[in-house]
Amino acid sequence: DPMGAELPTTDTVTLTPSAAAQVKVLRTRQGDESLMLRVAVDGGGCSGFQYRFDFAKDVADDDHRFETDDVVMLVDAASLPFLTGAQVDFVEELIGAAFQVKNPNATANCGCGTSFNVF
Repeated sequence: DPMGAELPTTDTVTLTPSAAAQVKVLRTRQGDESLMLRVAVDGGGCSGFQYRFDFAKDVADDDHRFETDDVVMLVDAASLPFLTGAQVDFVEELIGAAFQVKNPNATANCGCGTSFNVF
């Protein structure tokens, strides 16, 4: 590349420090420090797709692992293309606190931030 610009690795999903801290709080509440955050993309939602957040105890064969501050986030192979370059954050707002995905692939988001479209 004559410009010397490094392109970001395409298959990276980032867990922000605030999201990692919240996962630690929730793990402690669940009484299981080994729990991992699973982020998946499902069909449905008002914009075509929606995010799903779960706790996972096991890593599947097609899972990709991303780690921040001793917190492991798992993204399955089917969801990864939709989440490439995205950032999973934990945001506290007046309407409540929630995990949110800042997704550069999403072209349309619904107001609640839980569903998106990629077309």
